[in-house]
Amino acid sequence: MAAFKPVVTGLDDPLEQWPRDHELLARAAGGWQAPEEVAPYLFGPPLSPHYAAELSGTAIEPARLVEAARTERLLVAEGVGGLMVPITPGYLVRDLAVDLALPVVIAARTGLGTINHTLLTIDAARGAGLRVTGVVMTPWPHQPAPIEVSNRAAVELLGGVPVSGLPPTHPDSLPDAGAALPLDAWLAG
Repeated sequence: MAAFKPVVTGLDDPLEQWPRDHELLARAAGGWQAPEEVAPYLFGPPLSPHYAAELSGTAIEPARLVEAARTERLLVAEGVGGLMVPITPGYLVRDLAVDLALPVVIAARTGLGTINHTLLTIDAARGAGLRVTGVVMTPWPHQPAPIEVSNRAAVELLGGVPVSGLPPTHPDSLPDAGAALPLDAWLAG
Protein backbone atom coordinates (compact mmCIF):
# COMPACT_ATOMS: atom_id res chain seq x y z
CA MET A 1 0.00 0.00 0.00
CA ALA A 2 1.15 3.54 -0.76
CA ALA A 3 0.01 6.58 1.20
CA PHE A 4 -0.53 10.05 -0.22
CA LYS A 5 -1.56 13.41 1.16
CA PRO A 6 -1.17 16.24 -1.35
CA VAL A 7 -0.49 19.00 1.15
CA VAL A 8 0.22 19.11 4.88
CA THR A 9 -0.29 22.38 6.73
CA GLY A 10 -0.01 23.24 10.40
CA LEU A 11 3.57 22.11 10.95
CA ASP A 12 4.11 25.20 13.12
CA ASP A 13 1.52 23.98 15.64
CA PRO A 14 2.97 22.21 18.66
CA LEU A 15 2.77 18.43 18.50
CA GLU A 16 0.15 16.71 20.58
CA GLN A 17 -0.09 12.93 20.91
CA TRP A 18 -0.37 12.35 17.15
CA PRO A 19 2.47 12.43 14.64
CA ARG A 20 2.12 14.78 11.67
CA ASP A 21 -0.20 13.42 8.96
CA HIS A 22 2.58 12.62 6.49
CA GLU A 23 4.58 10.85 9.22
CA LEU A 24 1.58 8.83 10.37
CA LEU A 25 0.65 7.88 6.80
CA ALA A 26 4.23 6.80 6.03
CA ARG A 27 4.16 4.57 9.09
CA ALA A 28 0.72 3.18 8.15
CA ALA A 29 1.98 2.35 4.65
CA GLY A 30 4.43 -0.09 6.18
CA GLY A 31 7.38 2.23 6.49
CA TRP A 32 8.65 1.82 2.92
CA GLN A 33 7.85 5.48 2.15
CA ALA A 34 9.61 8.41 3.75
CA PRO A 35 7.21 11.05 5.14
CA GLU A 36 8.34 13.58 2.51
CA GLU A 37 7.37 11.07 -0.20
CA VAL A 38 3.83 10.94 1.19
CA ALA A 39 3.24 14.71 0.96
CA PRO A 40 4.81 16.77 -1.82
CA TYR A 41 3.98 20.11 -0.18
CA LEU A 42 4.52 21.02 3.49
CA PHE A 43 3.61 24.32 5.14
CA GLY A 44 3.94 25.68 8.67
CA PRO A 45 0.75 27.66 9.25
CA PRO A 46 -2.49 25.75 9.98
CA LEU A 47 -4.31 27.17 6.96
CA SER A 48 -6.05 26.07 3.81
CA PRO A 49 -3.43 24.82 1.34
CA HIS A 50 -4.02 27.62 -1.16
CA TYR A 51 -3.50 30.29 1.49
CA ALA A 52 -0.52 28.60 3.16
CA ALA A 53 1.13 28.35 -0.27
CA GLU A 54 0.34 31.99 -1.05
CA LEU A 55 1.89 33.19 2.20
CA SER A 56 5.04 31.15 1.59
CA GLY A 57 5.38 32.29 -2.03
CA THR A 58 5.00 28.71 -3.28
CA ALA A 59 3.00 27.70 -6.32
CA ILE A 60 1.27 24.36 -5.83
CA GLU A 61 1.27 22.54 -9.16
CA PRO A 62 -1.67 20.15 -9.66
CA ALA A 63 0.31 18.14 -12.25
CA ARG A 64 3.02 17.54 -9.63
CA LEU A 65 0.38 16.24 -7.22
CA VAL A 66 -1.05 13.83 -9.78
CA GLU A 67 2.44 12.59 -10.69
CA ALA A 68 3.38 12.14 -7.02
CA ALA A 69 0.27 10.00 -6.49
CA ARG A 70 1.07 7.61 -9.35
CA THR A 71 2.17 4.25 -7.98
CA GLU A 72 2.01 0.57 -8.79
CA ARG A 73 0.77 -0.10 -5.26
CA LEU A 74 -2.72 0.29 -3.85
CA LEU A 75 -2.97 4.02 -3.11
CA VAL A 76 -4.70 5.44 -0.07
CA ALA A 77 -4.94 9.20 -0.46
CA GLU A 78 -6.04 11.45 2.37
CA GLY A 79 -7.71 14.72 1.51
CA VAL A 80 -6.86 18.09 2.96
CA GLY A 81 -9.67 19.35 5.16
CA GLY A 82 -12.53 18.30 2.92
CA LEU A 83 -13.56 17.73 -0.66
CA MET A 84 -14.26 21.40 -1.42
CA VAL A 85 -11.05 22.81 0.07
CA PRO A 86 -8.96 24.72 -2.47
CA ILE A 87 -5.48 23.34 -3.03
CA THR A 88 -4.89 26.29 -5.35
CA PRO A 89 -7.39 29.09 -6.05
CA GLY A 90 -8.69 27.14 -9.08
CA TYR A 91 -8.13 23.53 -8.01
CA LEU A 92 -10.06 21.81 -5.23
CA VAL A 93 -9.39 18.56 -3.38
CA ARG A 94 -12.35 17.27 -5.40
CA ASP A 95 -10.52 18.09 -8.65
CA LEU A 96 -7.53 16.05 -7.50
CA ALA A 97 -9.83 13.15 -6.62
CA VAL A 98 -11.30 13.32 -10.12
CA ASP A 99 -7.82 13.42 -11.69
CA LEU A 100 -6.78 10.37 -9.66
CA ALA A 101 -10.09 8.53 -10.34
CA LEU A 102 -10.05 6.92 -6.92
CA PRO A 103 -13.10 5.69 -5.02
CA VAL A 104 -13.99 8.08 -2.20
CA VAL A 105 -14.48 7.31 1.48
CA ILE A 106 -15.69 10.30 3.45
CA ALA A 107 -14.62 10.90 7.05
CA ALA A 108 -17.38 12.49 9.11
CA ARG A 109 -18.05 13.56 12.66
CA THR A 110 -20.70 11.82 14.71
CA GLY A 111 -22.61 14.72 16.28
CA LEU A 112 -24.94 17.56 15.43
CA GLY A 113 -24.44 18.94 11.92
CA THR A 114 -22.90 15.83 10.44
CA ILE A 115 -25.96 14.85 8.41
CA ASN A 116 -25.86 18.11 6.46
CA HIS A 117 -22.07 18.22 6.05
CA THR A 118 -21.82 14.59 5.04
CA LEU A 119 -24.72 14.63 2.57
CA LEU A 120 -23.37 17.80 0.98
CA THR A 121 -19.97 16.13 0.59
CA ILE A 122 -21.55 13.01 -0.92
CA ASP A 123 -23.50 15.20 -3.34
CA ALA A 124 -20.40 17.23 -4.30
CA ALA A 125 -18.43 14.04 -4.93
CA ARG A 126 -21.12 12.39 -7.00
CA GLY A 127 -21.77 15.61 -8.89
CA ALA A 128 -18.16 15.49 -10.08
CA GLY A 129 -18.53 11.87 -11.18
CA LEU A 130 -16.72 10.35 -8.20
CA ARG A 131 -17.74 7.00 -6.76
CA VAL A 132 -18.49 7.30 -3.03
CA THR A 133 -17.97 3.85 -1.53
CA GLY A 134 -18.38 4.63 2.15
CA VAL A 135 -18.51 7.02 5.05
CA VAL A 136 -16.53 6.60 8.26
CA MET A 137 -17.87 8.35 11.34
CA THR A 138 -15.14 9.10 13.82
CA PRO A 139 -14.60 8.93 16.66
CA TRP A 140 -17.35 6.33 16.96
CA PRO A 141 -17.96 5.82 20.68
CA HIS A 142 -18.11 2.40 22.29
CA GLN A 143 -21.56 3.39 23.58
CA PRO A 144 -23.02 5.81 21.03
CA ALA A 145 -25.63 8.35 22.09
CA PRO A 146 -29.05 8.23 20.42
CA ILE A 147 -28.16 11.23 18.22
CA GLU A 148 -25.06 9.45 16.95
CA VAL A 149 -27.03 6.31 16.10
CA SER A 150 -29.69 8.44 14.39
CA ASN A 151 -27.10 10.46 12.44
CA ARG A 152 -25.39 7.30 11.21
CA ALA A 153 -28.68 5.77 10.08
CA ALA A 154 -29.79 9.01 8.38
CA VAL A 155 -26.54 9.39 6.43
CA GLU A 156 -26.66 5.76 5.35
CA LEU A 157 -30.29 5.99 4.22
CA LEU A 158 -30.26 9.44 2.64
CA GLY A 159 -26.75 9.18 1.20
CA GLY A 160 -27.29 5.67 -0.13
CA VAL A 161 -23.87 4.64 1.13
CA PRO A 162 -22.64 2.28 3.86
CA VAL A 163 -21.49 4.03 7.04
CA SER A 164 -18.85 2.56 9.34
CA GLY A 165 -17.56 3.75 12.67
CA LEU A 166 -13.93 4.19 13.69
CA PRO A 167 -13.58 4.14 17.48
CA PRO A 168 -11.46 6.58 19.46
CA THR A 169 -7.85 5.56 18.98
CA HIS A 170 -4.26 6.67 19.33
CA PRO A 171 -1.31 6.29 16.94
CA ASP A 172 -0.28 2.85 18.15
CA SER A 173 -3.77 1.35 17.89
CA LEU A 174 -4.77 3.04 14.63
CA PRO A 175 -3.69 0.11 12.38
CA ASP A 176 -5.85 -2.31 14.38
CA ALA A 177 -8.81 0.06 14.38
CA GLY A 178 -8.43 0.64 10.64
CA ALA A 179 -8.20 -3.10 9.98
CA ALA A 180 -11.80 -3.40 11.18
CA LEU A 181 -13.03 -1.10 8.41
CA PRO A 182 -14.51 -2.70 5.25
CA LEU A 183 -11.62 -1.95 2.89
CA ASP A 184 -12.39 -4.89 0.58
CA ALA A 185 -16.00 -3.75 0.21
CA TRP A 186 -14.89 -0.19 -0.52
CA LEU A 187 -12.50 -1.36 -3.21
CA ALA A 188 -15.11 -3.64 -4.76
CA GLY A 189 -17.78 -0.93 -4.37
